[in-house]
Amino acid sequence: MEEIKKILFEHHRRDFLKGSMLGLGGIALNSLLGCNSKPHPVSQKMIEEEINKPLVNPHFLPKTKRVIYLFQSGGPSQMELFDYKPHLYEMHGKEIPESVIGKNRISGMVTNQYSFPLAMPSATFSQYGSAGTYLSEHIPHTASIVDDLCIVRSMFTEQINHEPAVIFTQTGNQLSGRPCIGSWLSYGLGSLNDNLPSFIVMLSKGGGDQPISNAAWSSGFLPSHHQGVQFMSGKDPVAYLNSPAGVERMDRRRALDFIKGFNELQNETWHDPEIESQINQYEMAYRMQMAIPEITDLSNEPQHILDMYGPDVLVPGTFAHNCILARRLAEKDVRFVQLYHLGWDHHGAIASGIRRATKQTDQASAALVKDLKQRGLLDDTLVVWGGEFGRTSFSQGVLTPEGFGRDHHPGCYSIWMAGGGVKPGLVYGETDDFAHNVVKDKVHVHDFQATLLHLMGIDHEKFIYKSQGRRYRLTDVSGHVVHDLIA
Repeated sequence: MEEIKKILFEHHRRDFLKGSMLGLGGIALNSLLGCNSKPHPVSQKMIEEEINKPLVNPHFLPKTKRVIYLFQSGGPSQMELFDYKPHLYEMHGKEIPESVIGKNRISGMVTNQYSFPLAMPSATFSQYGSAGTYLSEHIPHTASIVDDLCIVRSMFTEQINHEPAVIFTQTGNQLSGRPCIGSWLSYGLGSLNDNLPSFIVMLSKGGGDQPISNAAWSSGFLPSHHQGVQFMSGKDPVAYLNSPAGVERMDRRRALDFIKGFNELQNETWHDPEIESQINQYEMAYRMQMAIPEITDLSNEPQHILDMYGPDVLVPGTFAHNCILARRLAEKDVRFVQLYHLGWDHHGAIASGIRRATKQTDQASAALVKDLKQRGLLDDTLVVWGGEFGRTSFSQGVLTPEGFGRDHHPGCYSIWMAGGGVKPGLVYGETDDFAHNVVKDKVHVHDFQATLLHLMGIDHEKFIYKSQGRRYRLTDVSGHVVHDLIA
């Protein structure tokens, strides 16, 4: 035993001396070579920056250059708009079969409901376009462009409440803190216009009182200058953009140069990407002072164009006004424009609610597509229309002759796309006779996001950003490109 201990001791002693010799030798060699400097303090950061380098150039030839996303927050009812189900008229008032409900989630608003009577759509349907697509009477203007639309009736999600469902649709995860689609595109592909942000957000007024979080247009862990810039309704679309009274433009320029110098000194010391974001934001705000008034001035729009968007087009903050601004921003090559319209959460009185929501949005949505098309912009501009989930085919609460409502339903819903490389005149996917389950060609939210990125020339599986030790992507760990939707 003593011999074994002696051998182990000698072995550890030799290892120690060998390691010490190599360590001291390395220091000596470093000195002889004149390399007295310490290892670069940001070497690890440089590695992270290389991993997180923006694409700048897409992975392959893109089908589209820019996106206008008309987000209808609240959950538009598929039965009242795009998914014609004559069986529901026949089954009105009868209990929905248990086999249809299956294991689908229901929200907390109907957990105490003991009866689930089916409710027929509060609309009539007619056939439109060369393919005879059935569409609701509530959307006659959308029906007029049906041959330009790619309608997806088989969308589904796992989220059943508004906030996580909206965040999931925009960021690929139900929890706040991830970058949204617009921020990913701004970061990866950059801007097409030096005088305007690459990602702009507008919220309609008058749609409804349901709140929406600005986490839906957050840049998350990406540099903050990639977050959506919100245009406000009113005299000044961008808050604090104008110079104070008595401050000339050259005074503003000198002040910005002075601040920029200090920021650059700080950045040399700390190498903090947020300092670079602040510099970028200051410079963008300065350039926007000249660009924004031109964009928001509709005085040079021909009357027939204004009429096409509807009577509210000159009222700042309305959906129609935001739609024509979106077209003007597309003309200026803004990469991603996001419009949010609230007012689709019809838990009660869905007949009147759906009429009100479509009256505010139908004409302007169709006008935007027509306007882009006549200007030659639709080919490389993708327009998306849709919400975060659909509605139940059964009534929420008591079904009465006076009216009824519908609860949230993540199992299936409908969206449409136009332009930007998608197949026009296509109706994709199919639901059951109750518009409750997808029975053909399911499209998950991550599939939709992967397809959108593909149209922009991006491979969603390769578009990755490393944060806090984990590699993230918009589609998280799932999603596939739906090639059947692509022209």
